[in-house]
Amino acid sequence: MLFNLQRYSTHDGPGIRSVVFLKGCSLSCRWCQNPESRSRQKDMLFDGRLCLTGCNLCSERCPHAITRIDDSTLKLQRTLLTDADYEVLTGYCPTGALSVCGTAIDIDSVMAEVMRDKPFYLRSGGGLTLSGGEPFMQPEIAAELLRRGRETGIHTAVESCLHTPWSYIEPSLPWLDLMLADLKHVDKVRFKEWTGGSAKRVMDNFRRLAIADIPITVRVPLIPGFNADHASINSIVDFAADEIGVKEIHFLPYHTLGINKYNLLDIPYFASHTSLNDPELLAYAEDYASAKGLTAILRG
Repeated sequence: MLFNLQRYSTHDGPGIRSVVFLKGCSLSCRWCQNPESRSRQKDMLFDGRLCLTGCNLCSERCPHAITRIDDSTLKLQRTLLTDADYEVLTGYCPTGALSVCGTAIDIDSVMAEVMRDKPFYLRSGGGLTLSGGEPFMQPEIAAELLRRGRETGIHTAVESCLHTPWSYIEPSLPWLDLMLADLKHVDKVRFKEWTGGSAKRVMDNFRRLAIADIPITVRVPLIPGFNADHASINSIVDFAADEIGVKEIHFLPYHTLGINKYNLLDIPYFASHTSLNDPELLAYAEDYASAKGLTAILRG
């Protein structure tokens, strides 16, 4: 399942890139900026600000799941929506108040779109990046997209949380030029509490990638209350430098740009509502990583 294809990206690997976003993730990070990517199924987003007063087009199409309570209020029961409902509603709302997130993947069509920009990739050293969600949750599709990208002569990369079985990752390795992987924390209890997942699984996959000699850039989202402190940064950087021997680490300060997506999905948001604004901490992170021999980059 695909939920976006973004062209002309410059922050998802070297050069100019096309980023293919795949749905599905095995983590539930409190701060996730793409909550619509978590499910491997389609999602319905609703923006009440765009809903036309008195319009009943959607409720007439799906009366079992969508009800007009009054002229200004629409009640959406997502659990009652069927695959047929999603098909009916895709592109149907005249204002875009209701929108369906997720489409079936046609690999030929995806690659045709990606390859439209091949001249830009070749001039800039760019190429194809898979992102999500977690792209390795769709292991066959991920491997096939990377294989086709590599065989056309463009650079390939994956943005991953590495929270999948190794058997999901391994098929893609022959076609992968760069892994951009999140190292959120090395404390197992803290990791479980904030993401619902296993830090051990992530760290073991990092070790396997290092043994396989896959180029890795470590990415660290700095989240208030979770890992935006000196001790957490030290332990993360130490693991990256000493155990897996990476050369480059990116620090990504927490921001709140994804909060409205939670409103569109009608789900609660459990992270801070204030972006990280701590120049001293960011300077410390860069200095500590540099002292450990890493190239440290701050990504705004």
